Amino acid sequence: MRKLTSTVVTGLMAFAGMAGMMSTPAQAAGELEYVALGDSYTSGVGAGYYDSASGDCRRSTINYPAQWAAAHSDFTLKDVSCSGATIADVRSNQLSALSAETDLVTLTVGGNDAQFATVAQDCLAKSDSYCRTATDWMSYYAKNQLVTELAGLYKDIKAKAPGAAFVVLGYPQTISSTGTCPVIDLSSAKRTAMNGLADALAEGTKAAAAKEPAFFVDMRDTFKGHGACGSDPWINDLTDASSVFHPNLAGYMAGYAAKLNETTG
Repeated sequence: MRKLTSTVVTGLMAFAGMAGMMSTPAQAAGELEYVALGDSYTSGVGAGYYDSASGDCRRSTINYPAQWAAAHSDFTLKDVSCSGATIADVRSNQLSALSAETDLVTLTVGGNDAQFATVAQDCLAKSDSYCRTATDWMSYYAKNQLVTELAGLYKDIKAKAPGAAFVVLGYPQTISSTGTCPVIDLSSAKRTAMNGLADALAEGTKAAAAKEPAFFVDMRDTFKGHGACGSDPWINDLTDASSVFHPNLAGYMAGYAAKLNETTG
């Protein structure tokens, strides 16, 4: 895997222990600047330990940007991610954090534009055929229009931070193909349809990163075997409605943070 330039990432430090992470401030101090953009998968919904000052944005003090910054003391983290953010929200409310002084930018966004949460709710409550129709419709959007919209955002990010390394982290499949989901179980057909939408989101994001070049990190292999409702889940199931189908603490630590650390090493 291609690594980021040494002018941006000057070396790796071992990840802090889990107990240390829980008490580590989200803002690390250093000479280089890291700006984290995106939606709930960046802000850390599902990890817990939310910064009360972030309000509805629900930024966790142990989300993947905070974990990465804690392992790289030469970087100062500016985390402006926000739960529920769309591409338009990132452009309107988050890009102001970027500047010519920014050295690293990470981004996860697009799931809300593809209405993943709404589609998931429909799949939980309605028939297999309705779920398949809804996921097929949004999958088409994710592999077509979303590519153009994401590429436009990537162009704006690079214009705001022309000297920064730019890493886009995608979405994993969310549901295990086997195992029983608590509260409301999902048929095999619904699981296949919802994972198909997750695949479309990943492929659309990958295509956008090729169109308006950014370094794309595909999270699907990393989370393979760790979907919700499986035997070793890194994704929250329906037990907690506020974080359903978002990574749990293991997903952010062993999944997103570890993959970002590997990518930038």
